[in-house]
Amino acid sequence: MDQERFDRVRSNILCSVRERPGIGTYKEKTLHAVLKDFYGPDRSMQEVRVNGFVADIFTGEEIIEIQTGNFNRIRSKLERLLPCYPVTIVYPVPKVKYLSWIDEETGECSKPRKSTVKGSVYRAFYELYKIKPYLPDPNLHFCFPLLEIREYRILNGWSRDKKRGSERYDRIPGELFGEVRIQGMEDYRKLIPDGMTEPFTAKELANVIGERKETAAKVLHILNYLQVVMRCGKSGNAYTYIINKE
Repeated sequence: MDQERFDRVRSNILCSVRERPGIGTYKEKTLHAVLKDFYGPDRSMQEVRVNGFVADIFTGEEIIEIQTGNFNRIRSKLERLLPCYPVTIVYPVPKVKYLSWIDEETGECSKPRKSTVKGSVYRAFYELYKIKPYLPDPNLHFCFPLLEIREYRILNGWSRDKKRGSERYDRIPGELFGEVRIQGMEDYRKLIPDGMTEPFTAKELANVIGERKETAAKVLHILNYLQVVMRCGKSGNAYTYIINKE
């Protein structure tokens, strides 16, 4: 990964004059803007209309979509664009996250606190589940940049401390640690760590990858759907899986 170029793109975005009419009203959030310039440095290829949709980046041969939120929003795009072009979805993963709170009345911002939770590509499978019918399409690819992210939230939630149900103001990317790319079934297979004793359960996978059992179960649900792994029985109430070597 080109950390130097990423830093340069980030600095240009942060230093540029951005439309800020009020809290939470960015026309385009910083994280999205940085990733769009990083993966599509030629701005003539940005925001191009293709088959009735505006693609974040269109090279003439490939479409790159920067998706920083709910994958439900991209379903209609995939329906229209995948039969015509390869589509790569760029979805940032906050490997390290710092959180600051903005007082809605005073505008005061708290000092950033480092989250104890380290993000991983496996958590992206909660979003992949929302576009599950499109995952087998050979034209659909994924890029997961692993980032340090500083998140700013507004203290306007419904709980007593105003944090639960609060609104996210912006996310600022920091260091780029690397990226995980999924171009085909072999890349999905690589998400199962080497040396897994077969058959294995979601709980056993969770222990190896350092995630919750619910996250591992979501991963295995998708991989089973893609026939990367196969259910082969049960251990108690838990499904057991083996890797599909074919």
